[in-house]
Amino acid sequence: MNSEVLILNRNFYAIQVTTWERALTLLYLDRAYVVDEEYGTCEFRDWVDLSKMMKDDPRGFVHTPTLKVAVPDVIALKFFDKVPRSEVPFTRRNIYAHYGHRCCYCGRHFPPSELNLDHVVPRSRGGLTNWANVVTSCIPCNLRKGNRLPTEANMKLKVRISKPKFRQGLTFAFRSPLKVKRSWQKFVDNAYWDSRIEEE
Repeated sequence: MNSEVLILNRNFYAIQVTTWERALTLLYLDRAYVVDEEYGTCEFRDWVDLSKMMKDDPRGFVHTPTLKVAVPDVIALKFFDKVPRSEVPFTRRNIYAHYGHRCCYCGRHFPPSELNLDHVVPRSRGGLTNWANVVTSCIPCNLRKGNRLPTEANMKLKVRISKPKFRQGLTFAFRSPLKVKRSWQKFVDNAYWDSRIEEE
């Protein structure tokens, strides 16, 4: 069985994805609830009773000599209410989203296939590949700028280079490519991630 479980803090913010073994351990130790799609919560003993009534479950069951327990999709911690600090992953998709799929030089919108990433200070001149130096650029502007600074190419950035702030709804960085279960969607803000939604 290879079923991952979404962990929420007690305020129902997503904080982590864990294994089904750890999720069931947290439930058994009374440190977490199972959370259903209607935001209802369920203690371990109640979850065991519900599991007995389930004939089939896509996530699978854990069997012991005396119990049959369904693997939950989402659990919430009872006592942890903090939101782990994290950063928006530096990926092509997130850079495009951060600048709104615009060329930072001409200001026009483009589909991803017509955008490039541009090092404002070229790498050949010591420019770093990070949020402080990389912007989106359309292909014509990218070719025009070439291996020069914007001022040398008589070009001006129409945006302020910035690093995006992490969105409260998504409080951790998913591994990529992680399948995001549909039952997780209401707990997860996918504005800044690089994954795919699980098909039903």
